[in-house]
Amino acid sequence: MQTHKLYRVTQFERIGDYILRIRFDDGSEQTIDFLPVLHGPIFGPLRDKEIFAQVQLVKYAGCLEWPTGADFDPETLRNWPQYKDEIIASRQIFLETAG
Repeated sequence: MQTHKLYRVTQFERIGDYILRIRFDDGSEQTIDFLPVLHGPIFGPLRDKEIFAQVQLVKYAGCLEWPTGADFDPETLRNWPQYKDEIIASRQIFLETAG
């Protein structure tokens, strides 16, 4: 049985228009360019740089959230290299079916 490890985001820094450096409670960091996954009804509005810039750390939950309600599971963010290609591919499918 595969377990889902729980991570918490402890801090983040915007280092580009759509790029965040994220630190986790285990001391690890990920630098993520979110632009390739910002498509669809939930994440598409974050392509607006001003909205993306409003990301906040929800301390009680240990996650990042935008004012639109969009968020990512901290485990997904922590292990972004494992998930990135799958997430980008799923967003590409959305673009093809919506277009």
